[in-house]
Amino acid sequence: MTPRVTISSEALTVVAQLKEKFGNLMFHQSGGCCDGSQPMCFEKGDFKVGQSDVCIGTIADCDFWMSKDQFEYWQYTQLHIHVAKGRGSSFSLEIPMGLRFMTQSRLFTEDELKTLEPLRFVVD
Repeated sequence: MTPRVTISSEALTVVAQLKEKFGNLMFHQSGGCCDGSQPMCFEKGDFKVGQSDVCIGTIADCDFWMSKDQFEYWQYTQLHIHVAKGRGSSFSLEIPMGLRFMTQSRLFTEDELKTLEPLRFVVD
């Protein structure tokens, strides 16, 4: 299966540090409200997902969510999560470390589109 979201080794290291401090984590791809369109990391359950969200995959054993509306635009792209120095203005857990998660994307190939990992939705 082709993953819809991947993570760099540098970002994986940061996630491991955050897990040591906060426990289980989750990601939600921001739609641009506070700090552009960036992945935001929260303690699992601190960001309430609902019927308007879709889980596009898992990175570092963390569910990665985004709004269904945003997914409509990004459904043909693979997201790659990496980390960079610099302080963002979001509520994401890495911000106090002087870092910020960032999203790079690329279009899936025709072959990859046929083998994408399935989406998950919130079930009441």
